[in-house]
Amino acid sequence: MAEKIVSPGVFTNEIDQTFLPAAIGDIGAAIIGPTVKGPALVPTVVDSFNEFEQLFGTTFQSGSSFYQYLTSHTAENYLKNGGPLTVVRVMDGTFGPASAKISGSDNTLSLTLTSLADGRGQNSAQFNDLAGKGGIVGTDSGLASGSKDNLRFEIVGRNTNKGTFNLNIRRGDDLQSRKQVLESWNNLSLDPNSTNYVAKRIGDKYYDITTDSDGTTYLKSNGDFAVKSKYVRVTVNRPTVDYLDSNGGVRVSGDSAFIPALGSGSYNGGFDGGADGDTVQGFSTQKFYNNITAANVQGFDLSAAASSTNATQRYKDAINLLGNQDEYDFNLLLLPGVNDEDHSEIVTTALNVAETRGDVFVIVDPVRYGRSLTQVTTEAATRDSSYGAMYWPWVQIRDQQLGLNRWVPPSVVMSGIYSFNDKVAHPWFAPAGLNRGGIDTAVQAERKLTHNNRDDLYDSNVNPIATFPGQGICAWGQKTLQKKESALDRVNVRRLLIKLKKFIASTSKFLVFEQNNVATRNKFLNIVNPFLEQVQSNSGLTAFKVIMDDTNNTPDQIDRNILFGQIFIQPTRTAEFIVLDFTVQPTGATFPE
Repeated sequence: MAEKIVSPGVFTNEIDQTFLPAAIGDIGAAIIGPTVKGPALVPTVVDSFNEFEQLFGTTFQSGSSFYQYLTSHTAENYLKNGGPLTVVRVMDGTFGPASAKISGSDNTLSLTLTSLADGRGQNSAQFNDLAGKGGIVGTDSGLASGSKDNLRFEIVGRNTNKGTFNLNIRRGDDLQSRKQVLESWNNLSLDPNSTNYVAKRIGDKYYDITTDSDGTTYLKSNGDFAVKSKYVRVTVNRPTVDYLDSNGGVRVSGDSAFIPALGSGSYNGGFDGGADGDTVQGFSTQKFYNNITAANVQGFDLSAAASSTNATQRYKDAINLLGNQDEYDFNLLLLPGVNDEDHSEIVTTALNVAETRGDVFVIVDPVRYGRSLTQVTTEAATRDSSYGAMYWPWVQIRDQQLGLNRWVPPSVVMSGIYSFNDKVAHPWFAPAGLNRGGIDTAVQAERKLTHNNRDDLYDSNVNPIATFPGQGICAWGQKTLQKKESALDRVNVRRLLIKLKKFIASTSKFLVFEQNNVATRNKFLNIVNPFLEQVQSNSGLTAFKVIMDDTNNTPDQIDRNILFGQIFIQPTRTAEFIVLDFTVQPTGATFPE
């Protein structure tokens, strides 16, 4: 209610037009593909490669050989320059997490540990009650031998008077005599009212991927407490309310039997998605890197049209999940192993999601290994989008962990180029050239391109990966897949627009539901103008103008609850063609002024 003015005087009001929200932080990239372990179809953010390795694994053994998924190589290249990175593990068919049931001393089921990693096959194991051995865990007899990416667990420190117990999560290939404890959880309780309630301490929340009748894909949340463990979640089968008396002892003597018994156990299988045998998900490991085909993408058959639980549909599910702009924030999408020649349906889904969101850029691999230049340009001709870019040829990198050279598609190394570009410059700089486009992880390129080869590729909107003697291998182009000649046919301009739209859209949310008046318009201008000035000072713009006033906010628009603004920008263009005229003059001639 307005202040009632009766007698004359001077009355003051404050109008704060200095509101400046905090700048948005690093956005990062998203990557979709198979991994050694980890949750399937659950977008998970990691900030370092160590964290990626912990959650998703890196190397695995198949037969007598060791391998890494292209997902791992790509993540490593990107994360060496900083994060964050949103990872979506893909699995096909029927999969689920491994679980282990833990009983109390009376053999009544007490709680269930469920791995955060999904897998196949035998996904459960009964807890081995070793309490009969004097309460001392002294042997691993009868436990399945696990890999380093499997898990063991043990109950120690059981206190029946206080109703508490300790839980250790151990590496799957350790021994009782040489434990490798990954996590320790002490003084856990089955009492839901306790601050040490096991579901609260470890966490019980998980997600199911769900598709509505209208085709919308989303994650349905289950459980009450966020998961704090990096390896497991817990389900309490026998929660006992108020089982402690005022003195901290067990209120009912029989309740102590529900407390997990001393002992250790392991999970049987289901931790690696089928990558621990002689084959990778049923496919020969000889078809893993440069032998990727339509029917074999790191063990997945992507030749069939999407249906139900096959691999093609799982990839599309993962991409569509990331289409939720309010839930997942990233600016670069990577699909290592997927190429447009063999997997056009998946690439189309990715580009459609990027265009719909308007704030994501996709690196597209055009063809499989061993294709001709003509096949590359033919493939590029099928695409027309400013939200994606193609690079060619494939490159060979050194697998530092295994000490082997591997042929990988361009997206694997370009992930590192983009992250390096953003680290040393800004997204509106070109991720190309000898300064920011050098591929220091590359041993050699599949093909040493001639100048004419580079011309043919660039004319077809494919960015060459060039080899220059003494200067190394680098990305030598920055065209998008847009056919129309405009500013948006360049990567740096498209990524500039992505950056501008992300910032302005994010910060302007503070103004939604504010009064549609001059004060709100001024708040918007005070947010946007300083930001654009900063971008201009950092060589992103040559000029700009923002209009939000009575000229573009008519009474009719105001009555419809619309606040309208116009932002005019002149992007800074890159010097891709340096033309030098050398004029040879006779002796005595004067040089032009």
